[in-house]
Amino acid sequence: MSEFIEVENVSKTFKVSRRPAGIPGMIANLFAPKYEKKEAVKEVSFQIGQGEMLGFIGPNGAGKSTMIKMLSGILCPDKGSIRVGEFLPYRQRKKYVGNIGVVFGQKSQLQWDLPVQDSYELLRAIYAIPEDTYQKNLNQFIDMLNMGAFINQPVRQLSLGQRMRADIVASLLHSPKIVFFDEPTIGVDVVGKQVIRDFIKELNRKEQVTMIFTTHDMQDIEKTCERLIIIDQGSKMYDGSLQGIREKYGTTRQLDVEFNFECEIAPFHHVKVQPLKEEGHIKKRFIYEQGQVHINELMNHLLTHYSIRDINITEPDIDELICKIYGGEV
Repeated sequence: MSEFIEVENVSKTFKVSRRPAGIPGMIANLFAPKYEKKEAVKEVSFQIGQGEMLGFIGPNGAGKSTMIKMLSGILCPDKGSIRVGEFLPYRQRKKYVGNIGVVFGQKSQLQWDLPVQDSYELLRAIYAIPEDTYQKNLNQFIDMLNMGAFINQPVRQLSLGQRMRADIVASLLHSPKIVFFDEPTIGVDVVGKQVIRDFIKELNRKEQVTMIFTTHDMQDIEKTCERLIIIDQGSKMYDGSLQGIREKYGTTRQLDVEFNFECEIAPFHHVKVQPLKEEGHIKKRFIYEQGQVHINELMNHLLTHYSIRDINITEPDIDELICKIYGGEV
C-alpha cells in the first residue's frame, strides 16, 4: 500500500483570550486584552496509505478536530508539513477540495426543503461532475444503500438514518480520493448503522477510497477500520491496530466457565475466581494477567479436574481500554 498522506512534525497553536469575569474585566479587556497560547497539536507525525481506513480518535479538546481541519485544508499548520497525494492542502485548497469528501453526522450538506435528487443535481453543478460519472455513481450508490424509495422526498421528511445515507452519497458523487467521516452513524438505529458500515467497507474495497473516521462510537471503528490513531492533549498516544491496543494495554483476561455441578475451585496460581450469579446455571469467572498465566494450562487444568458444560474466553472491551488510555491509567 503506497503512502497517500504524509504528516511530518505538525504543530498548531492558538491564541485564546483570557479576561477577568464581570463588567470591569470586560472593560479592562477592551484596552489591554490578555491572551494565552494553547498548543492544540504538538509535533504529530504519521502516514496513511492509499485506500486505508483509519480511525482518528481522542477525548474532547484533544486536538483531533484541529488535525482533521489541517488535513482538509481549512487550517494551516504553524510547523511541519502535510501532503495528501500531490497536494499541500493548506496551499492548494481550491484544487484540493475537489478531491475530498466530508460527512458530518450532525450537519447536513443537503438542501432542507428540496428533494434529495435536486440537492444532488446542485452538487453536480458545483463540482462540475461529468454527466456519465455522475449517473454512474448515483445509480450505484442508490442501489447499494437502498435509497430508491426516498430519493425524491424532501430532506426534511427523511428519518435520521435516511438522511445520513443521503449525506454520505452527497460526499461521494464527485469520486473523491479521500473522505472524512465525522460521527457518520450518530443517532442512527442498529440496522441503519449496519447498512452504512457495510456500504463504506464495500466502497473502500471496490474503489480504494481513503477514509478517515472521527467518532466516539468505537463500534464504527471496530466494524470498519484496521488501524487507529489516538491523540490526547495534542500529542499522538497510539498508532496501530485495534488488536494491538488489546495486546499492549488489555493484559487482563477473563474466562467464564459453566459447570455441570456445584463445586469448590482449588486455587490456581495468579488466577482470581469470581462466582457469576445466573439463575439455573453454575458459572464462575477466572480473571488473570496474560503474561502470568498460560490460557492452555488453565483450560487443561479445569477440563481435567471439573465437569464443564461451556467455556467462554472474553477479550477486554475496547471502550474500556480507550477510556483508560485517555485517563492515563495504562
